[in-house]
Amino acid sequence: MMESREYFNSLFDIYKELLTKKEQDAFKEHYVEDLSMQEIADNQNVSKSSVGMTIKRAEQKLEDYEHKLHILKKNTQIKEALQSQNYSAIEQIIDN
Repeated sequence: MMESREYFNSLFDIYKELLTKKEQDAFKEHYVEDLSMQEIADNQNVSKSSVGMTIKRAEQKLEDYEHKLHILKKNTQIKEALQSQNYSAIEQIIDN
């Protein structure tokens, strides 16, 4: 499984509404605003370990949603097919 910042940000863009507000806030502060877990803990007045667990839970949920729904994978396949102007591949992706 790819575990890069870009990958998780892409998943977050697609599935963020499926996370709790607490998970959204912690994830955004860590991945988008690039704050450390200690900075997030200080901002939210919670422990650093609590922030870490919240971010890990959000990451796991995002990966679970993608594993079940494949929206990021399909979007990537369609973009690649469009760039190569492979319209039969696009039709196949849509049919699947």
